[in-house]
Amino acid sequence: MSKPLYKKIIDDLLAAMDNGQLAEHAQLPTEKELSQTYGVSRITSKRALTELESLGLIYRTQGKGSYVQTKKKQQKKVSRILFLIPFANDLSLGNFNEGLAPVTNAHQYEVIMSSAEFLINEQATDIIEDFDGMIYYAHNTEDFLDTLFELSIAQFPVIILDKKIHDLPYPTVQSDNFSGGEMATKSLIAQGHQRIAYIFGEPTLPQSVRQRYLGYLHATKEHKLAFHTAITDKLAFLTNDVITYLNENRITGVVCENDLVGISLMNQAKQANIDIPTQLSVIGFDNIQAAALVNPALTTIAQDFEGMGKLAGEMLINWIEKQIVPTDQQIPVQQIIRDSTKENE
Repeated sequence: MSKPLYKKIIDDLLAAMDNGQLAEHAQLPTEKELSQTYGVSRITSKRALTELESLGLIYRTQGKGSYVQTKKKQQKKVSRILFLIPFANDLSLGNFNEGLAPVTNAHQYEVIMSSAEFLINEQATDIIEDFDGMIYYAHNTEDFLDTLFELSIAQFPVIILDKKIHDLPYPTVQSDNFSGGEMATKSLIAQGHQRIAYIFGEPTLPQSVRQRYLGYLHATKEHKLAFHTAITDKLAFLTNDVITYLNENRITGVVCENDLVGISLMNQAKQANIDIPTQLSVIGFDNIQAAALVNPALTTIAQDFEGMGKLAGEMLINWIEKQIVPTDQQIPVQQIIRDSTKENE
């Protein structure tokens, strides 16, 4: 992988400090001089000096320039990781940063968080120049394939969260969605439910949702249930007809694509005078904050977002620092029992 230009400037300046060409308190070239020497933009030369300053290797005097810091004040190198999520305020996404931040802080990495739309205006070369690695939450596996492909050619370290992008060689950290769908279904079966539906949010099914559905399907087949939702059932979506679908099929238990679908379904059921959980038990997926606040509180399958963030950070830093390319990892899920489910009488 070719070295980002700002890092070449940093390395050359560090080499000059080490061999005595730039002694303590010696003045460094200006941003303009560096941009002309290396044929780069002022932004790139400025970043090199800013990084050296943040490391405690140089200091700046306003109106005069940048100077080599004394050895005793020099600190360990700090690098940057780009963390992209689909939408900054998406309630369906957990707080991965709770697990990521302690890891990156311990290794002195700065994390720049942004929405995935960051990739619309940024070229792969810019990302390689500005960052040491990236964690990317894949909302859709088809999004930004051109940029991600260019990064893969350059062997730039990228960890994918939530979904596997099979066309690219990137390692993935994701929840065990199959086991989650199976776990939810089996818990309803254990409560005596025999007619259990799976309700989707949208006709386009993300990879994670397909895995949850397959886990649901496996449990219905393993227990030889007479009914299951087919993936082609056009009424098994969160539409105005979903209550009709449940009534016509005499459904008593529902596994939902995620918590937002589960909460919306419960609201529709209430409007149709269907009591939750006496007449209909509902299970969501994700354990978002709202799941515990609705009435009744939603039983759900909890993803370990903190654990995913921690593992992604550890994998990425090992890749950056030790050139250890990680493999795909799955994080276990667990069921949170609340008030939206009960035994079928």
